[in-house]
Amino acid sequence: MSSIALFVFLSLLGLSSVGAEDPYLFFTWNVTYGTISPLGVPQQGILINGQFPGPNINSTTNNNIVLNVFNNLDEPFLLTWNGIQQRKNSWQEGMPGTNCPIPPGKNFTYHFQVKDQIGSFFYFPSMGMHRAAGAFGGLRINSRLLIPVPFADPADDYTVLISDWYTKSHKALAGLLDAGRSIGNPAGVLINGLTGKDNAPLFTMEAGKTYRYRICNVGLKVSLNFRIQSHLMKLVEMDGSHTVQNDYESLDVHVGQCLSVLVTANQEAKDYYMVASTRFTKYSLSATGIIRYAGSVVPPSPELPKAPVGWAWSFNQWRSLRWNLTASAARPNPQGSYHYGGINITRTIRLASSVGLVNGKRRFALNGVSHVDPPTPLKLAEYYGIADKVFKYDSISDDPPETNAPITVAPNVLNATYRDYIEIILENPERSIQCYHLDGYSFFAVGMGHGKWTPASRRTYNLLDAVSRHTIQVYPRSWSAIMLTFDNAGMWSLRSEMWERHYLGQQLYVSVVSPARSLRDEYNMPDNALLCGDVASLPKPPSYV
Repeated sequence: MSSIALFVFLSLLGLSSVGAEDPYLFFTWNVTYGTISPLGVPQQGILINGQFPGPNINSTTNNNIVLNVFNNLDEPFLLTWNGIQQRKNSWQEGMPGTNCPIPPGKNFTYHFQVKDQIGSFFYFPSMGMHRAAGAFGGLRINSRLLIPVPFADPADDYTVLISDWYTKSHKALAGLLDAGRSIGNPAGVLINGLTGKDNAPLFTMEAGKTYRYRICNVGLKVSLNFRIQSHLMKLVEMDGSHTVQNDYESLDVHVGQCLSVLVTANQEAKDYYMVASTRFTKYSLSATGIIRYAGSVVPPSPELPKAPVGWAWSFNQWRSLRWNLTASAARPNPQGSYHYGGINITRTIRLASSVGLVNGKRRFALNGVSHVDPPTPLKLAEYYGIADKVFKYDSISDDPPETNAPITVAPNVLNATYRDYIEIILENPERSIQCYHLDGYSFFAVGMGHGKWTPASRRTYNLLDAVSRHTIQVYPRSWSAIMLTFDNAGMWSLRSEMWERHYLGQQLYVSVVSPARSLRDEYNMPDNALLCGDVASLPKPPSYV
């Protein structure tokens, strides 16, 4: 080989070893009011590009999402991305504690990367009670081709958004809560915005083929059980983690959670009902959706499969859920290589929920503090160095106060040391089920139990293959334990996913500050960041380096 040919060959070899920049996906969304009638009653909904539910985002691991949102409502608006970790980038989280809302008639462009994630997620509006009016949709992250998935490619991939639903407008619901009243029971249940009555088939399957269904509970208040007539569902993924592949006749999906199942079309070629129905309630509401075998002219059987009864069944189902330690994750290393059970816990935080009256109006709290969002987002106040003017860190202790302690209304911000490994116990002394979500992270759901948590409860923990996820239920008069490393710098929402409880204060923010103030640990505030409150006229702080 001549010296010139060798030089060309080596140059090409060098070029081939340089990876191309991760792809970009661009979206423009117009957010408007529109009349919808999901339960047969015309009501005001919030639409995205005229759609209810909103459009699905179909992405792949490490894609960059650039999404320009035009707010054509008469009130401020924000979107949050449930389960997207926003690594080093809480600037894009879209919660009132991290972002100024998009004013009416204005727009904002979200720019984030679905970094090192796979799985099934969703987005929803985070201001007020907007979630009760729509503007939610599915967000899937497919695995990169070079990362093997622990099941064969399905014939198709379907998103199923299940939810409870109210016929009152979001403003009317907010008015009830502001007056100290409850929003009451939902009026119905929806599957992809429909009740299923006299609707056309939602999905089609060909005999002998296997399909992936991504099921997310995007509702306000109620856990739902999902099942398909005459078909088993093979669970393969939950909240972004591959699971041990067990078959289920039905699955409980709690508010804020997503899961993926494989369904094989191995029954008689006709139509079948999907069913979503309420759980842990004195009332019974359900919705149906039709799955059609290709070419079928036979309607589904009117006899619907029954839902399970009681929370003990649901608890036992949770105990059957396991992380798939032999599957690859979004990165080219085995998921099970992270031995979370062998890491020393540096801090234990017990968070107990409570409900009470403040100035004659109902509030919900965590460790005695009922959160309220200040006019200046917490993240911006911290970044601009004026946190002491907006909120106080650690207004709660790491242990619950005495029972019946008075509730304080204030911004609730917990200070976490960067890269500490922390155990959080979520305690539910009430008779209803609860559900909690943490932005910016996935955590290991290591334990659950009835009654009060004690240090001896750790003996029941799963320290080997607990599913890594972002949302966890807490059964009535029970506790749930999670573990995680706070290695993602930013300001992160830890909240009740029951939006009535969230609206009335059952939430807090976790401040995770890297002492280095370095781009290695956190991105700079984006140039297009909206400013409001006390930082609106302040000079921009120096950039990270």
